[in-house]
Amino acid sequence: MEKIKNALFQIVNTGMLLLFSLSCIYPFYYIIINSMSNPVEIANGVYFFPKDITWAAYQQLSHIPNLYHSVFVSVARTIVGTVLTVLSCAFVGYLVTKKLMPCRKWIYRFIIFTMFFNSGLIPWYMVMKELHLKNNFLLYVLPTMISAFFIILIKTYIESLPTSLEESAEVDGADTFTIFAKIIFPLSLPIVACIAVFTAVNQWNSWADNLYLVSDSRLDTLQLLLYRNLQSNMASVLQSSSNSNAAASLSSSVQVTATSIKHAMTVITVLPILVVYPLMQKYFVKGIMLGAVKG
Repeated sequence: MEKIKNALFQIVNTGMLLLFSLSCIYPFYYIIINSMSNPVEIANGVYFFPKDITWAAYQQLSHIPNLYHSVFVSVARTIVGTVLTVLSCAFVGYLVTKKLMPCRKWIYRFIIFTMFFNSGLIPWYMVMKELHLKNNFLLYVLPTMISAFFIILIKTYIESLPTSLEESAEVDGADTFTIFAKIIFPLSLPIVACIAVFTAVNQWNSWADNLYLVSDSRLDTLQLLLYRNLQSNMASVLQSSSNSNAAASLSSSVQVTATSIKHAMTVITVLPILVVYPLMQKYFVKGIMLGAVKG
């Protein structure tokens, strides 16, 4: 009888987990199959498999002005911003663990204070403008270099490392930066990878700073470019795209709609994160767990 109960529990548990997984996966799968289906079929309903597969929506997107350059800007801000944020937060997190650091507790409390209170949009805009970050690529990477949440995670993780490692290095004559670069940072890779995932996702998805402080189209990010196209008159965008030579080669029977364009935009913006995240998942989970052990 006990074996039957255990078997039923495993069946029910597995079934519920499968349903939960399906509820997470299906929405994006639905967008993918609709983005590559004929718009006529989309109007009739596409739910399980793509119908009359066509890449017309993606070809239309490729003719949006400044698209490829905006992809480059988004990739650049993601890479540069992630590297700077990880290095700066890791070093600051290490410094606030040093008991000999002057005003260590006050500095750490001041950093934590920024998690609960901020100046608001208008003061932020004025500060960025006074720092000459308007229409400047550095706007995307400098303001996010320090994050209180990331510093808390790194500080907690570093405090869980054996202090004997630092003491041995100090006996050998290593200075603070050498200890951090050659001992602390390599041992902190799990939490660093966790922070890198957070930062990369945030940088890739960000567009508000671009909207408020950048008027130079050469600095437009992919997300803002797609957002403006979604908010603009889609009919005029499609009409201008259909006049291009590449679009002229499409079959006249394929009439791209605003819905299929939106699906294709969603796939383009989400797919890079879906590709990178599984590669970092094991570090992500390990870093969160280790950073949470000590509190």
